[in-house]
Amino acid sequence: MKAVLQRVAEARVVVAGETVGQIGQGLLVLVCAERGDAEGQADKLLAKILKLRIFSDEAGKMNRSVQDLDGAGKQGGLLIVSQFTLAADVSGGNRPSFTDAAAPDEGRRLYDYFVAQALALHPMVQTGQFAADMQVHLVNDGPVTIPLHIDPAA
Repeated sequence: MKAVLQRVAEARVVVAGETVGQIGQGLLVLVCAERGDAEGQADKLLAKILKLRIFSDEAGKMNRSVQDLDGAGKQGGLLIVSQFTLAADVSGGNRPSFTDAAAPDEGRRLYDYFVAQALALHPMVQTGQFAADMQVHLVNDGPVTIPLHIDPAA
């Protein structure tokens, strides 16, 4: 499973002119299920995201996670957006191939599982809309952008 995290001051997802998900300070999580992924990869990816220390402490060092933005338990938001294009392979030319992405039904199942687990473990979760044409608006904080990959064999 792959994800790209963007530390944001705020972010929102718009579908057909309507905002479907919105957060303040937190993480925009673009996520992609790959062929061979299962719940184990989703669990490992989510655990890493929730514990990743990419928010600044009082000294300006990246020592805080989305679960503890201020050292006193303030939690940031997660805006989770499905993005199968993270599985793009351009090694064979200039047109991306997406054969490494999970099949649409399996991708939706794993995305839904990932979101359900996030909702169970974190109080501030919003989402995009699976397989929709989305406009993602964000104010990148830093900028800080982190790619993550949990191997399907993991």
